[in-house]
Amino acid sequence: MNERRTESVGPTLEELRQRLVDFAAARRWEPFHTPKNLASALTVEAGELLEIFQWLTPEQAAVVMADPDRAHRVRDEVADVLAYLLQFCTAVGVDPLTALAAKIERNELRFPVPGTPAEGEEVNP
Repeated sequence: MNERRTESVGPTLEELRQRLVDFAAARRWEPFHTPKNLASALTVEAGELLEIFQWLTPEQAAVVMADPDRAHRVRDEVADVLAYLLQFCTAVGVDPLTALAAKIERNELRFPVPGTPAEGEEVNP
């Protein structure tokens, strides 16, 4: 699970972000891509992703991707959520990868691995 990918198999996050910027610009949608509107759209799309799993048992939810129709819907909603998140980040000037890396670092300090000393704590042999 800790494997890191060393080669890119698809477009970069920046390439996708730029395609979204260009897509909106070509349609003159920029005036509507305000932080509030994009945050609202992101919430709606996240809700549509949740809707796929609504009322499923944990066992049913675990096999959603085995059903081609549901898997297609999941991939589409994931794409919508990511698209609106990238557009939101563009609108507010947040680098999502930098923000995520900083948050992971804070969480690693906040939630140490069980059995390891917290930062500044002495280890008693």
